[in-house]
Amino acid sequence: MTGGDTLEFRTEAHASPVSAADRELLLVDPGFGRIFTDHMAVIRFNRAQGWHDARITARAPIPMDPATAVLHYAQEIFEGMKAYRTADGGAALFRADANARRFAESAERMAMPALPEALFLDAVRKLVAIDRNWIPHGEGGALYLRPFMFASEVFLGVRPSNEYLFIVIASPVGAYFKGGVKAISLGVSRHYTRAASGGTGAAKCGGNYASSLIAQAEAVRQGCDQVVFLDAAEHRWVEELGGMNTFFVFDDGSIATPPLEGTILPGITRESIIRLAREEGLTVREERYSIDQWRADATSGHLREAFACGTAAVVTSIGTVQDEGTAFTIGSGGPGQLTERLRTRLVDIQRGLAPDPHNWVERLF
Repeated sequence: MTGGDTLEFRTEAHASPVSAADRELLLVDPGFGRIFTDHMAVIRFNRAQGWHDARITARAPIPMDPATAVLHYAQEIFEGMKAYRTADGGAALFRADANARRFAESAERMAMPALPEALFLDAVRKLVAIDRNWIPHGEGGALYLRPFMFASEVFLGVRPSNEYLFIVIASPVGAYFKGGVKAISLGVSRHYTRAASGGTGAAKCGGNYASSLIAQAEAVRQGCDQVVFLDAAEHRWVEELGGMNTFFVFDDGSIATPPLEGTILPGITRESIIRLAREEGLTVREERYSIDQWRADATSGHLREAFACGTAAVVTSIGTVQDEGTAFTIGSGGPGQLTERLRTRLVDIQRGLAPDPHNWVERLF
């Protein structure tokens, strides 16, 4: 069957996979995004055949013509998700259906064909199944999954490609930030913006991240862990970090987070945190929050905690913010109590250690 919501995957097992002994050594300290599993999932698309040639095959370089469209016009999208080792030694996915939906929404914004959600999920499941032994057992470890799609037609011309390649690769990972649980420091970008109204801020495309790198490098030079962006129109409203959404916790127990409005990536972790917090009876507002108000509230003590969240970093406290040569501290400058409570609740659901009333977790084996 070709072009439909389901395809039969052809499995081509790796002829020379990493040995069990070498794999275990790699998994002792995998870091983040630098070790990869033996296999990848691949599906092709062209206008005549639709989606076809679905395979699980050995991870290998991608042959590419110098005129391949993605190299010139950046028609590319991706997702980030994890397979978690459960307490009984099995594995689970967390809200993978939400990743599949967001992938299709990103494709629409980038004038790319939408991969059927069922096909996206089938590719992910099959890759995790064949590389299940790569899922780390250590605390905080997971198998990071990177589905991505790019324009693979060979041509020069400003138009949507007629051919695409969808691939899923996997990387065993540890903690995103080094040094265990701590609060990160942020540098405010006053010269660069991440996205503007009508742009691609809500799509998970590589161009958004490429444009953030210079601002991130500037923040690192200031001694910060991450950059935080303001809005493009007024350079006043807090939006998001280079790859994470932001939350603010006030002295009355309420929480605020910037509204999406098309310029902020609709994070799956973000949405999950909002739902978990409201279930605890907390007030969560999606509203604009200015950098000046952030400083004033931190100084007065009205703001007790702030945190960032995303698939890679999960939930991470924000301790200090540097802005135009000055800095301010949030709360004690360390991990916040509510932040850590929400993080623990989320992680426990992801790893099967707590009830899952929303059916967010899919057990794979």
